[in-house]
Amino acid sequence: MEIFLEAENWIALLTLTFLEIVLGIDNIIFISIVTGKLPEAQQPKARNIGLALALIFRIALLLGITWIIGFTEPLFSIFELDISGRDLILMAGGLFLLAKSTSEIHHKIEGQEVSDVDDANKKVHSFAKTLTQIVLLDMVFSFDSILTAVGLTQQVLIMIIAVVISIGVMMVFAGKISDFINKHPTLQILALSFLILIGFMLVIEGFHVHVPKGYIYFGVAFSLLVEILNMRFRKKANPVQLHDQQMPKQKVVK
Repeated sequence: MEIFLEAENWIALLTLTFLEIVLGIDNIIFISIVTGKLPEAQQPKARNIGLALALIFRIALLLGITWIIGFTEPLFSIFELDISGRDLILMAGGLFLLAKSTSEIHHKIEGQEVSDVDDANKKVHSFAKTLTQIVLLDMVFSFDSILTAVGLTQQVLIMIIAVVISIGVMMVFAGKISDFINKHPTLQILALSFLILIGFMLVIEGFHVHVPKGYIYFGVAFSLLVEILNMRFRKKANPVQLHDQQMPKQKVVK
């Protein structure tokens, strides 16, 4: 435990914990969107299991840090561009995020006819399918998170502590963030647009085009601030209803 006697290690721990929380925002948003389709009683369970799996996966990656660093070694080249295992994972994750977010926006905007069968299907929405989607994105975000940690410190114990603290913070606030997003339809679209942006950034990062994430988070924070101001002005007006949040059907009198 001598590592905690050095001030630089405490600074690294605080910095890394903060970065892990910031990098986890997109993960929380995705989890909030996909768990929003589950029955309300199952949503907290899905969020907690998803984040717990993310914690286990990241700790496992940290314990195999040498193997992770090996993922940055080139596997093949395309037009003089070296492609590594990490690049392939980022591209696949980015494409998945683009497809999933676009599909969700289409569903919410275009909508579908609501029937008793649709209501029943929504209630029995596959819990396993939701967790699978969360785990797939957890894998992509975990690689990004771990490589960021490696760049800040070489102490695996500090990395693990930072990851545990950050995931714990996410578990505490994930429910409130999820409820807030799902309660406001316009925020759902904003969140999905943010995920599209993250997916695009993952794809181009796989091609070694790096864009500082500070620009992305600043743009999202600005958009969120504008939307919150708009929500205050619309407070007394009729709320916006998306197609998957339709009013209860009226009985037809024959």
